[in-house]
Amino acid sequence: MIKNIFIAFFLCFTIFSSNSLASNTVVVEQQEKEPYHSKTMGELVQTFYATTGIKALFEPKEGVKDSHGKDMSLFAQGYGRIIMILICFLLFYLAIKKGFEPLLLIPIGFGGLLANIPIANMAGPDGMLGIIYDMGITNQFFPLLIFMGVGAMTDFGPLLANPKTALLGGAAQFGIFGSLIGAVILSQYVPGINFSLEQAAAISIIGGADGPTSIFVASKLAPELLGAIAVAAYSYMALVPVIQPPIMRALTTVNERKIKMSTLRKVSKVEKIVFPIVVLCLTLLILPDAAPLIGAFCFGNFAKESGVIDRLSDTMQNALINIVTIFLGLGVGSKLASEQFLVAETMGIMAIGLLAFAAGTAMGVIMAKLMNLVSSKDNQINPLIGAAGVSAVPMAARVVSKEGQLYDKSNVLLMHAMGPNVAGVIGSAVAAGVLLSIFK
Repeated sequence: MIKNIFIAFFLCFTIFSSNSLASNTVVVEQQEKEPYHSKTMGELVQTFYATTGIKALFEPKEGVKDSHGKDMSLFAQGYGRIIMILICFLLFYLAIKKGFEPLLLIPIGFGGLLANIPIANMAGPDGMLGIIYDMGITNQFFPLLIFMGVGAMTDFGPLLANPKTALLGGAAQFGIFGSLIGAVILSQYVPGINFSLEQAAAISIIGGADGPTSIFVASKLAPELLGAIAVAAYSYMALVPVIQPPIMRALTTVNERKIKMSTLRKVSKVEKIVFPIVVLCLTLLILPDAAPLIGAFCFGNFAKESGVIDRLSDTMQNALINIVTIFLGLGVGSKLASEQFLVAETMGIMAIGLLAFAAGTAMGVIMAKLMNLVSSKDNQINPLIGAAGVSAVPMAARVVSKEGQLYDKSNVLLMHAMGPNVAGVIGSAVAAGVLLSIFK
């Protein structure tokens, strides 16, 4: 037995030694054929230069793949990236110097900056930004968490105290359905753009100035346009202080902007507790397709108004929504990569979104003026609050308040503007449910 084991061990050792000797012989022969050459300092510098962003930006070459494995144009590799990096710097300037919604613009701008770094491929499926995007945007998880946090921060008191302001939130949703028509027309007459009805419906939600709802609808109706739609929606939400004031001034007179509204009545705690339950029940009966958005929103608000789970409400209002905003901003910014942003379709979506947002703002103001025609002189509405009917909460309400105080510093419109503002959030979710029920 011991003899047999020894013989077997000897044979294995012999075979292993033979293979090792053969391998070493091959290596020696290869080294004799291809002797090693040490690199000069110049060659080392050239090797390093070939891996730098400078070469990638200023010496683009054919055959380079983008984050999704598609060939990038020479323009997108070079000047396109430079243009997008400058746009990201502009977003930083607007956020820091002008104070335009820094919570949105800084994460989005920084995500765009990272996405346009050549070679690093950070927006790819295995990159940091790509992982964030797939983790919560493509599956609608981040938008629902955002709605939960917004619900926890929302006070329905102004809307309940003056229910007719809900009409202003409804009127502002005209931008959604107007942009649906605009997207169809654009695809008919502009070469290189061909949107289907489902894609046009997904684009139209931008008109409500509601980023989470835009992502939610786009992921279901037009996932291939999700990145461009998300960028457009959040860009216009952040630029509310730039877009809305000129429209508000063009549609109102100085005297209308000075209208003071009567103090709102005090809303009882019972009304505030019951309201989100009523909204959710109506959604359940009439528009189940909007249930995820409205359900998350109502849960956040109910947790706040119940008054018995302050810890959970505080978490939703602060820690949760802050964390999700960071990830959502970086994920949206990843779609500012030059090869995805500087294309005809994305430019068309940005144009439609801007027109839709402007139309929604205008219709809110016009509806307020029409309501004043049938109201007594003692019950007039300041038409500026109609602009807050878009879903950009609370940005639009703050813009309205600031605009009103330009003409009368004693005229405080913030709480009055919050009525149509929160109505707009519900309105955009309802509009999303209608589109999903029709086109899904």
